[in-house]
Amino acid sequence: MATPNLDEVTQLTGVRVESEGDLRRAAAAVLGYGPRWVLIKGGHLSGDAVDLLTDGSREHWLRAPRHDNRHTHGTGCTLASAVASGLAKGLTVPEAVTRAKEYVTGAIAAGFALGAGIGPVDHGWRFRSPK
Repeated sequence: MATPNLDEVTQLTGVRVESEGDLRRAAAAVLGYGPRWVLIKGGHLSGDAVDLLTDGSREHWLRAPRHDNRHTHGTGCTLASAVASGLAKGLTVPEAVTRAKEYVTGAIAAGFALGAGIGPVDHGWRFRSPK
């Protein structure tokens, strides 16, 4: 499985994703390299955070509201790790990716203000009591 963001897609394939409509073309280009599944992460597009998961025949569109939070460092690594964890638990690829997207969306919403710059997502957000 490959999980490139939009910049990585461009570097790998030359396909520039400028709108949601370009995600299919990007996914097809990445699948051409041989992974069974690809998750094109469209988090840098405007509007909702929309990702496309596909194996070339089935498509799963994952949408989440965009959170006004600058603490997003580590988002891609966290998502890939959460997917791998779901697969290790025996989930199907679509189930693992859907759960990972939900987890990362919550981690972005919570954020973790660390220092003066862009902080990391809050990996422990589910364990915190509501304020």
